[in-house]
Amino acid sequence: MNALRQLFEYLGFENVQTYIQSGNVVFQHNNSEPQEIEKKIADKIAGTFGFDVPVIVKEYFELKQILTENPFLSNKTKDISFLHITFLSARPEQEKLDKLSEAQFQPDEFRLTDKTIYLYCPGGYGKTKLTNSFFESKLKVTATTRNWKTVNTLISMAEKMAMNIDGITG
Repeated sequence: MNALRQLFEYLGFENVQTYIQSGNVVFQHNNSEPQEIEKKIADKIAGTFGFDVPVIVKEYFELKQILTENPFLSNKTKDISFLHITFLSARPEQEKLDKLSEAQFQPDEFRLTDKTIYLYCPGGYGKTKLTNSFFESKLKVTATTRNWKTVNTLISMAEKMAMNIDGITG
């Protein structure tokens, strides 16, 4: 993760912090579009480390909104330790969303909104069929999933930075 942090610093990002070993990076940047930043980071990772990885950048306020809009939070019977959020690289075509919304994977549940999938996997994420690969194949977009604790920790890290937070990636 030290090499990843250095890569972000080389790209000109500020206050770069990494969290656990899964590529979670919190950073500040100056007025770039998330799609431009994603490409810049993905290209540099490929050039430096020799492999392609999907990069999804979420701005602080977007991530905070995603967190507060989790539809599973209103159900107090849901154990938050089984909550996950799948971030999508783009809004899928409506036809693909409609088709996927009809599917059932009990006891696992999911809710689709724009570029976010909220997951509740009471048997654990390791046992669900609702994986990144599943959503990528059905929706034809890149997906990356983080558990509820990780998303909250990333937001907490960002909040500890200066008030002008611009970017979070994972």
